[in-house]
Amino acid sequence: MYSIQDHVPVSIVIANYNYARFLRRSIDSALGQTYDDAEVIVVDDASTDGTADVIASYGSRIKPCLREVNGGHAAAFNTGFASSSGEIVLFLDADDYLYPNAVSDVVDAWEENTAQVQFRLHIVDEQMHVKDVFPPAELPFDSGDVTSKLLRKGRYQTTVTSGLAFKRSVLNSVMPVPEQNFRQGADGYLATVAPLHGEVTSIEECLGAYRIHGANHSVFAEKLGQRARWRIEHDFRRLEALSDQATEVGLEVPDDAGLHDPVHIEERLASLCIDRERHPVASDSRLSLAAAGAVASLEMNASRRRRAMLAAWFLSVGILPHQMAKAVLSWKLVASSRPQFLLRLSKAIRHAVG
Repeated sequence: MYSIQDHVPVSIVIANYNYARFLRRSIDSALGQTYDDAEVIVVDDASTDGTADVIASYGSRIKPCLREVNGGHAAAFNTGFASSSGEIVLFLDADDYLYPNAVSDVVDAWEENTAQVQFRLHIVDEQMHVKDVFPPAELPFDSGDVTSKLLRKGRYQTTVTSGLAFKRSVLNSVMPVPEQNFRQGADGYLATVAPLHGEVTSIEECLGAYRIHGANHSVFAEKLGQRARWRIEHDFRRLEALSDQATEVGLEVPDDAGLHDPVHIEERLASLCIDRERHPVASDSRLSLAAAGAVASLEMNASRRRRAMLAAWFLSVGILPHQMAKAVLSWKLVASSRPQFLLRLSKAIRHAVG
């Protein structure tokens, strides 16, 4: 672990695009850290709202990076990292915020072989009311050497941008983030390739807030097919990047890695059921995906009850008539579509396994 005496310099890179209404809370949270050696870098990706005024109001307390042309998530990460100097780097989305102890807790948890620290976040609404925890507490983080999981299925249990911190030397090995492939979801790239260069250290406490609102890229429940297709393509780009990085360190990712990942299979099923004509994998069938999903579910790091229920869900989507399968699918992916009895059952299960 790093000690207080080490005075490890930390950089917090805030990536912003048209989030002026949220940005001040994010910057204040970064400036308000109890850790006294954290620089705050704010990257504005050519916003067209009032962001410039918000940034200007902080003067020399922050380091602004104002991009003239919008480049997306990866470009903002690359710009901010190039301007940073910390040995530990946190990337914070501008609609999210950190709790005052976040950086101190990350530094305290850091081990000699740590490449990445991950921590849970409270899910909050636009008014910052806490709604839930992400990832859910009943899903254990994967920690330590996660290489075997990455090579087998291209994923391990991690979190989103604002719950991640990276070792600078590791980022030097994997950055810049490919900007065309990761205009959105640059955190997915970093969290996928960074663990090839060290271990993952997990903190179970919530050290910040992940704000869910109507403008999030991840929130377009009324367009499930579109969301599923984007996530499938994003997974394919992640797997390609993982394969490239793995090759550099003498490892190999199997061609069928995605078919061992329940999260990826779920998106493939959603895309296929909702809009077969636009589904990006022509060879997929509901039954084959459902079978793969059931097997992958039983191999998850989760409670036996959760694994069994997810496996049953996959099989039901695979074998039910198409309209019924779509209904069962939407019940899982869109909470607002669930009948009341399912909402009560879901809460009871989470309470039982939490």
